[in-house]
Amino acid sequence: MYFPVSGVGCPIWLPPATAFLVALVATPAGVSGAFLLLPFQMSVLGFVSPAVTPTNLIYNIVATPGGIVRYIQEHLMVWPLVWAIIIGSVPGVFLGAAIRVHYLPDPRLAKLFVGCVLIYLGVRLFLDVLRPFEAGRKHAAFHPAVLAAVALPTGVAGGIYGVGGGAIIAPFAMTILRLPARAVAGAALLGTLITSGAGVASFELLSGTAYASGALAKPDWALGLLFGAGGLLGSYFGARLQKHLPEHWIRLFLAVVVTALALTYILRFFVTARSVS
Repeated sequence: MYFPVSGVGCPIWLPPATAFLVALVATPAGVSGAFLLLPFQMSVLGFVSPAVTPTNLIYNIVATPGGIVRYIQEHLMVWPLVWAIIIGSVPGVFLGAAIRVHYLPDPRLAKLFVGCVLIYLGVRLFLDVLRPFEAGRKHAAFHPAVLAAVALPTGVAGGIYGVGGGAIIAPFAMTILRLPARAVAGAALLGTLITSGAGVASFELLSGTAYASGALAKPDWALGLLFGAGGLLGSYFGARLQKHLPEHWIRLFLAVVVTALALTYILRFFVTARSVS
């Protein structure tokens, strides 16, 4: 199947199947899996224009409700955490979208930024594995204003990268605030849903303005919805599996994958830059 907006050609089953597996693995850790899906779109499908970011955000919008519903059903939604993430992330996503369209249209620079975000996530996840949450361990004081302030720059990163910001907040809440994955997961997913909606709206508005400087910023809805359909099922079953899977091994797996992708993108950027010079 050919997707004219993105210029991607692939079997129609590939996007939903890939998204299902990504969401199934990522949701138990409180992340949508968008940070893994973006490299797949850029490297495997060859989708490297700025439009890949809002397309990835469409995946978040469609996929995350599966996990969110399940976490609400199990009474694991921590609402103060949700509002702190949303209040900080939404303004940041609007700013991140503007930066991505106007200043990062070059796919090499976009991939370098992707690598930097991923290395941050990888380090946080590794720290979380080395210092796993223990029942009864004293939590750090949870101040919503502090979390909202942290959510602002992560929202900017999310708007540029196409993860909605929640995927960056989750490792922070688990390591710095020492909150368990069961408390963070639902809030991070719901924050991702809200900020992703704001991000898609930003790209839709910017794509028709002179600010975009001719960059292809309009999302590929057909491709995004296919990814989202697979992710919706994956996130639902991933949320159900969370209580049956060892949290330590889930985080370790994500840490390894994220760090490997980050190093790949960063090294490729500098190798390419050296060959050009």
